[in-house]
Amino acid sequence: MKGLNSRVLALVAATGFGTVTAAQDVLPSVEDVAVPKAEYSPYADDHFPNRVLFGDTHLHSSWSTDSGLAGGTLDQDAGYRVSRGEEVTSHLGWRVKLIRPLDFIVMADHAENLGVADFIRRSDPLILANETGKRWHDMVKAGNGHEAFLEWLRANDTDLIDEPKILSSAWDGATSNADKYYQPGTFTTFHGFEWTSHPGGNNMHRVVIFRDGKDRTSQVLPFSQYDSTNPEDLWDYMADYEERTGGQVLAIPHNGNLSNGLMFALETLDGPQLSGEAIDADYAAKRIRWEPLAEVTQQKGDGEAHPLLSPDDAFADFETLDAGNLNGQQAKTPEMLPREYAREALKVGLSVESELGVNPFKFGMIGSSDNHTALPTTREESNFSKASFVEPSPDRAQHALIDAPDPALSVMEADVGASGLAAVWARENTRESIWDAMAGKETYATTGTRLLVRLFAGWDFKADEVVRPDFARNGYARGVPMGGDLKNAPDGGAPTLMIRALRDPDGANLDRVQIVKGWLDDDGNTHEKIFDVACGERAIVDDACDGDVGNTVDVADASYTNTIGEPLLTAHWIDPEFDPKQKAFYYVRVIEIPTPRWTAYDAKFFGVEMPEGTAMQLQDRAYTSPVWYTPED
Repeated sequence: MKGLNSRVLALVAATGFGTVTAAQDVLPSVEDVAVPKAEYSPYADDHFPNRVLFGDTHLHSSWSTDSGLAGGTLDQDAGYRVSRGEEVTSHLGWRVKLIRPLDFIVMADHAENLGVADFIRRSDPLILANETGKRWHDMVKAGNGHEAFLEWLRANDTDLIDEPKILSSAWDGATSNADKYYQPGTFTTFHGFEWTSHPGGNNMHRVVIFRDGKDRTSQVLPFSQYDSTNPEDLWDYMADYEERTGGQVLAIPHNGNLSNGLMFALETLDGPQLSGEAIDADYAAKRIRWEPLAEVTQQKGDGEAHPLLSPDDAFADFETLDAGNLNGQQAKTPEMLPREYAREALKVGLSVESELGVNPFKFGMIGSSDNHTALPTTREESNFSKASFVEPSPDRAQHALIDAPDPALSVMEADVGASGLAAVWARENTRESIWDAMAGKETYATTGTRLLVRLFAGWDFKADEVVRPDFARNGYARGVPMGGDLKNAPDGGAPTLMIRALRDPDGANLDRVQIVKGWLDDDGNTHEKIFDVACGERAIVDDACDGDVGNTVDVADASYTNTIGEPLLTAHWIDPEFDPKQKAFYYVRVIEIPTPRWTAYDAKFFGVEMPEGTAMQLQDRAYTSPVWYTPED
């Protein structure tokens, strides 16, 4: 012990932390040690987000009428339990467990007749006293629940139940469940619901997410399409909630690809049609105030880009569903596409901002599942799909998920993906920290795997900083993260981006990292360009990877190997075509190497052949929220 004290004293003397005499043979007291001006720990003053949290902001249970009436049996409790890592049993009797627990979840059951199916399951007196409820109850108990579901679905925006006590009771249960399963620091549950407007069969759905607990959310009831099919009325509901309760709320639009040109339209709505009246600055300000994010990938199609809108993008045709609108009542036309996809909306937003002074489409990106099974299974090898009747079975790929009057417009299960997840950069696993990150757009979407992606944009990042351990500290200190804004370009300067992408530890290596740039030219025209900025095992030639990464997929065996690609890709990139007078945005797309699609796993597991033309492999990916550049006024 004496030798140890001597060494410590020598160290103290050498560092100047205290006065040491030769006679001292004990450790100095606290009073004897001067506190230095700088902290020894480099992390003491770090307050920036330091972890990625993965979740699903769009999961349904049997409390959603289209799930429960159609045969779904797993309730909200099952959804919470499987999301936090427990094993549950699926509708068809399969054992289900996630590879890793999720960090957060939103049980976003439909506001329209919320909980009615659960009331039917329990033969609750409230449902038996309701004429339509009693008829549906008897149909379900007789095994004809699907017919009850179709009757509910075809009613569109007419409430056939019209019993406020059922909605009030169900919302009370939903908010109690969210608080029951909330474990701050470990597992976050949000109060939320889905507003399911689809005028004329065109998807205008939004998931509404509260920052608050039951003390505030119980003061309101969910807003449904029975109240209004117009998103402007939803925004008024949200504003009223915040004014009445002092709480906070946001909404996330999804499935623009099934809206037939309405989701990102530049006209207001008049019932199921566009009004012919252009959106104004007030509309634009409200939209981006209440809808800071967009869900750009989920089971019913990927909404980042479309090959007809981005013909030079080799990766634009990913899990594309574009035959018609949500229920197949109307075929899609090419003229509708520009108002359905995120990249085009981001570009159009630059034009609108130049005209109105506000960008209504300045949104960040997330993904989620939209599963109606209470099972947030988004990996290809464990895909329990969107509904109970298309859970794993030998012939599910041949079924229609959504039957349309014209079979050509039906959504077939073989064409439905396994997407997706919401990734959030946050400091803590709490409602407040995650919600604030979503509101601030420090988020990204993945198509189901858990890649780690980080993006910073600034003006003076050096090439070696992207590989330094203090990469993030420098990024926040001298730049902005994904979702941020760059302004006031220095003379001769150009946006400089630092990017890190790390593969899912239980997933595939990375093929490439890309920057998608959109900008508005001096004549008011929008443009886009894709730059490959990091490539697995190959060089970059003329802003593109030199050749393909390769392919190790064995479709028959539903397997692949990580012998190609890279587990980590980094990039330091300076925009070579920057014009400081032009508005622009930049976001990152990370592409994994080819892997088997869920259809390949099904074919092997059940020993069946897939329908002709079925995709059997894919390249999963991530999309970050953009960084925007705005010139000086």
